[in-house]
Amino acid sequence: MRNYIIKRIILLIPMLIGITLITFIIIHLTPGEFTKINMQMDIRTSPDSIAKLRQLYGLDKPLHIQYFEWLKRFIKFDFGESFIDNRPVMDKILERLPATLLLNIISLFLIFSFGIIIGVTSAVRRNSFYDRLMMVFTFIGYSMPAFWLAIILMFFFGVKLELLPISGMKSIDFEQMNFFEKIIDILSHLILPVFVTSFGGLAYISRYVKSSMVDTLSQQYIKAAYAKGLPEKKIIYRCALKNSLLPLITLFGLSLPGLIGGSFIFETIFAWPGMGRLAYEAAMSFDYPVIMGVVTIAAFLTILGNLIADILYAVVDPRIRYK
Repeated sequence: MRNYIIKRIILLIPMLIGITLITFIIIHLTPGEFTKINMQMDIRTSPDSIAKLRQLYGLDKPLHIQYFEWLKRFIKFDFGESFIDNRPVMDKILERLPATLLLNIISLFLIFSFGIIIGVTSAVRRNSFYDRLMMVFTFIGYSMPAFWLAIILMFFFGVKLELLPISGMKSIDFEQMNFFEKIIDILSHLILPVFVTSFGGLAYISRYVKSSMVDTLSQQYIKAAYAKGLPEKKIIYRCALKNSLLPLITLFGLSLPGLIGGSFIFETIFAWPGMGRLAYEAAMSFDYPVIMGVVTIAAFLTILGNLIADILYAVVDPRIRYK
């Protein structure tokens, strides 16, 4: 097990370098550039000014030279400075990180907790009215576009009923509020983003748990437990559920990048000041250092999430042994 972990950690390095190299090439081959954006915003900008600007940001150098210079900074945990405001990329990321963590931790908690409950109860009551109702729910969750749901909820609860705020994380007068009013204000801003973020994931997890639970309940050792006269709750929650939740370890590991990377769609629609919106703004303005910073962190967390999932498999299931 220890040798397996060491090998996987060593493999992280070439995998991460490969991902960053491909990302770097793609974003630089995309039509458009930061200097061209400046020229479009100010038609008085001369070609000489554009050339000096390209030289200032190192965009006049060959692509491989630019990448190696970025890689040397990355080894020192330095993502460079943003083209937009010349602030260190890491400072901008750390500034947006709390909002993304708050939104995604709450969403993941709701997705996995309620998804497991719905999946288990649907498997136990298979083919009942409750199971069919949950099946309709999962189909709606699968098929409904998240951005469309977000716009509908914003219009209904925010514009029509004026019950919930539809953008941002705080109100304009947030600084004048007392401690409890601030908490209520943040929670009210969280309701719509959390609901939209959780809806599709909840349908997916519940369906996944139900499928795994149905397969587990059909195993011979479960039938033997029923034959011995063990209580049904003990069979379901202590025998079947534990083995049914093993595949969720992989899903939980893959959800780790979302904690930090955020969501481009949801954070942009709700103007949520998180990592997803930061990446979207950087992409729209061709802010290469910020894009590389966000993508590199997301790639690292994806690889790390897979490693954690594999290790947890071995910890939870003693039948699994890595050589």
